[in-house]
Amino acid sequence: MTQSVVVQGVYDDALSSFFRNVDSRKSDGGACGFGGRIQHLKARAVLVDMEEGVVNEILQGPLSEVFDSTQLLTDVSGSGNNWAVGHMSYGSVYREQIVDKLRKAAEHCDCLQCFFLIHSMGGGTGSGLGTRVLSLLEEEFPEVCRIVTSVYPSPEDDVITSPYNSVLAMKELSEHADCVIPVENQSLVDIVNKIKHMSDGGKPGLTIRKDSSIISGQGGLRGAEKPFDAMNNIVANLLLNITSSARFEGSLNMDLNEIAMNLVPFPRLHYLVPSLTPLYTLADVSVPTRRLDQMFSDAFSKDHQLLRANPKHSLYLACALMVRGNVQVSDLRRNIERLRPSLPFVSWNQEGWKTGLCSVPPVGHSHSLLALANNTCVKSTFLDLKERFTKLYRKKAHLHHYLHVEGMEQSCFSEAITSLSSLIEEYHHLDATKGKLIPDAPRLSIAR
Repeated sequence: MTQSVVVQGVYDDALSSFFRNVDSRKSDGGACGFGGRIQHLKARAVLVDMEEGVVNEILQGPLSEVFDSTQLLTDVSGSGNNWAVGHMSYGSVYREQIVDKLRKAAEHCDCLQCFFLIHSMGGGTGSGLGTRVLSLLEEEFPEVCRIVTSVYPSPEDDVITSPYNSVLAMKELSEHADCVIPVENQSLVDIVNKIKHMSDGGKPGLTIRKDSSIISGQGGLRGAEKPFDAMNNIVANLLLNITSSARFEGSLNMDLNEIAMNLVPFPRLHYLVPSLTPLYTLADVSVPTRRLDQMFSDAFSKDHQLLRANPKHSLYLACALMVRGNVQVSDLRRNIERLRPSLPFVSWNQEGWKTGLCSVPPVGHSHSLLALANNTCVKSTFLDLKERFTKLYRKKAHLHHYLHVEGMEQSCFSEAITSLSSLIEEYHHLDATKGKLIPDAPRLSIAR
């Protein structure tokens, strides 16, 4: 049974490898046969890119049968790293086509739980048109949850205008998304480099297979690896873990719409820090209990986060643990109790844990764990972004490229940076309460 629609915004680096990581197991939605061809599996996806290259690569690749060619939307010239072109120009031109494709995809769902929007923040199409699609989803399907995976640029990004694009996109994410799962390119680079170093024998006593970043269902599909495949594979497995309860049985299944309900206590503070383990395949696939406990510890380590921040130095508002494999509820409870003293939660939500258990592990693993933490540590990423934006905006550098676009005004920039500053302040206010106990409210007295 199909539970969700994936609205594929733009992931500029290598969009095609996101779906190279389909679980090679039978589910209610169909079976996936990896003898070189796909059987009975169709993606509920709308792929949008204002350049033809990446989408054409998908159509010519081994997963071409997975996608319905009528659900792809492309242009020729691209957005030129300009949020305004993607959001204003292409957003207006392709509005009706996008809405039509979204409706068609939704109509094929037996039980529509949420939309996934996957996009990048640094370029023009991903940030601009991606967030325009998000607002269209809210207009057309206001009651359906919208979960966004946003890929944030690294400080060394080669797109000079990426701070403008990211901050303009942040305003839209704060206003129109139910949950945002931020992923930093630099974190992915660091993880891939660490895996490569370990596979080359960099850490004694730990044996890791070559090219061993998590790959699900690689049989018959994995050819020569492209520059961004290993990074995309990590994000793809993040999405596979989120949707596992919708595809497989488990003793504690978690509906997708439960994520926002349980992890977002305040509307704008809906940015969830993802952490995934394992990030590589151990040579010894049979993982004993000791390693199971280590998996839980790893999930709260900054080395396994897809965002560069330290959650243990900040405040948890809530946390979800999504476990796959042969793990018992008692294992889950034991590890939560073990880790609880080291994890600072807000005083009014000390029991802010949401758990899910899916009995089917990822291919090649005995179990895995995805943690989604609503933690004030995301503030550091937003502060860095604000600083990079301010350096350009103070000089009004490159502003004319945006203001030449019809519908774009300078007030859009001031509103966007005000929105981001307000968001940072909300996180800062919560951080200021760390370690402080809220006094008991006075008892109500009955008037006589």
